[in-house]
Amino acid sequence: MSLRKRTFTALPLIGTLFVVVQYAPDWVFFLFGQAFIVATLVEFYNLAERKQLLPQKIVGCAMALLVSLTFYFPAIPLEIALFGGLLVAAVYFVVTFNTIEKLPFFPASFAVTVIGMVYISFPLNFLFRIRSEAGPFTLYFLFAVIFLGDTGAYFIGKPFGRKKMTPIASPNKTWEGSAGGILFALGGAVLARTLLLPEVPLWLAAASGVVVHAAAQVSDPLESLFKRAVGVKDSSNVFPGHGGFFDRIDSLILAGPLFYFIVKHFWK
Repeated sequence: MSLRKRTFTALPLIGTLFVVVQYAPDWVFFLFGQAFIVATLVEFYNLAERKQLLPQKIVGCAMALLVSLTFYFPAIPLEIALFGGLLVAAVYFVVTFNTIEKLPFFPASFAVTVIGMVYISFPLNFLFRIRSEAGPFTLYFLFAVIFLGDTGAYFIGKPFGRKKMTPIASPNKTWEGSAGGILFALGGAVLARTLLLPEVPLWLAAASGVVVHAAAQVSDPLESLFKRAVGVKDSSNVFPGHGGFFDRIDSLILAGPLFYFIVKHFWK
């Protein structure tokens, strides 16, 4: 798909994201995030279905939302939500996987249903914490690092890339592109810090950008492994030229929580 069409798809997404991040009250931003989490989780389960792993989508989404509530209501301990989700899954599977014919599918179905809660819901909810605790400008910093880093990886890797970085997960990713991504992420961090967060020491912002984008470069091919395992390029075609919800947030799965911990423990 042409760059023009990709841009046509991206602009409304960016505009919507900006309005929600900048102006929406916490509860609206939280619900907006939950819609993305559930949509991403459904795409994750759809990929699993292609391998006949039989994820239980309704149970998995319920478990994911249970974990999400602990981020909006700090009085609810995360360990209670995790145990509650596990308990719900246990009851469901004991009750429904009750025939010899279903038994061979139980281990994979149980595992992939539960892991969706840990892999998708838990890390993505840290974006809500970043905004609610550190403000929208800090979230823009993260987006700048991810977006500009990905842009640099593409524009450097495409003409100059030679050495494959993750040939199975992402055949087009190269070490040269990775270096370009880190360089552009560094520039994005410095620019975002200068314009939005001048109180953050420059060296700390720069180091944060490099470390966070390094995590994103692991998070992206990790998601790609799920797609390659089932033989698809995109998790869905919801966003023409950009794939699905899973494709749009893959870098944030590891980069988001890491950035939150950096801000919480080193920026303050």
